[in-house]
Amino acid sequence: MNNNVKTATGIAAGLAVFVTVIVLLASVYMLDETEQAVIVQFGAPVGEAVSTPGLHLKIPFIQEVRRFDKRLLVWDGDPNQIPTLGREFISVDTTARWRIADPLLFLKSVRDQTGAQSRLDDIIDSVVRDRISGSELVEIVRSKDWKIEEKDMERLIAPDDETQQVLQKQVQLGREELTQAILNEARKEMPNYGIELQDVRIKRINYIPSVQKQVFNRMISERQRIAERFRAEGQGQSARILGQTRKELAEILSNAHRQKEILRGEADAEATRIYNEAYSADPEFYAFYRSLESYAQSLGGKITLMLSTDSDYFRYLRNATAP
Repeated sequence: MNNNVKTATGIAAGLAVFVTVIVLLASVYMLDETEQAVIVQFGAPVGEAVSTPGLHLKIPFIQEVRRFDKRLLVWDGDPNQIPTLGREFISVDTTARWRIADPLLFLKSVRDQTGAQSRLDDIIDSVVRDRISGSELVEIVRSKDWKIEEKDMERLIAPDDETQQVLQKQVQLGREELTQAILNEARKEMPNYGIELQDVRIKRINYIPSVQKQVFNRMISERQRIAERFRAEGQGQSARILGQTRKELAEILSNAHRQKEILRGEADAEATRIYNEAYSADPEFYAFYRSLESYAQSLGGKITLMLSTDSDYFRYLRNATAP
């Protein structure tokens, strides 16, 4: 009998300890440095938000802990097609950094991060659209303190008047001031949701596909126009060089021909002089030699000569004696 009592007492004590441990564990929760929490009882928040790291108590099984991140969170919007003040349609991709400043108000207004992302979509996209549509494209893409240098203008390939006007246009606001204005405007509604908006930035700006195609076609046409101008200048330069080359070639050939004729005349004169000196040494031999050349050319073959026998032409033949 005593053993059964002791056993029952031990079991009851064990169950009591077990239940106590379970209740104690259900009554305690821990927060780390990156968390903050709101206690919810039957779906409604109870008390103030808890942001101190460490162990905290709650009513077990009745209350639950809703944890929220204390760190900066990222919001990335979808690219939007927005017309600028000059009616250029561009695609704007925006990002933002935010944090949960009031967990209790955050829970009551948007409940969780998914709801907060949806609310940020509505607020930031609306502000970005209003600001972009009221600004010139040059104000959106350029900083206020940006200035083009003369050396940069000189590096451009034949910029047209419109391009020069755009590059030299004075920026009144600039991209930094534009994003700051978007941030200030979007911040006005954030306290209603327990959100603190830290920063808003434009990640990317581009033309929409249809306008982008037109811009690319215009760029291609401009490059082709410049290329044609360069080709025309190159062809003109080529014609000038070829003309100059032909002129110099004609002068060289003319000088060479003149020099050739001079040398040939001098050579003929020198040959004549040598012949004269040679023939004047023995005129009779010269006459004899020239007659023999004439005989070789005129006699023989099919040539017929009608000459008298006492002709001086045959003087050397008449006087020739047999060996």
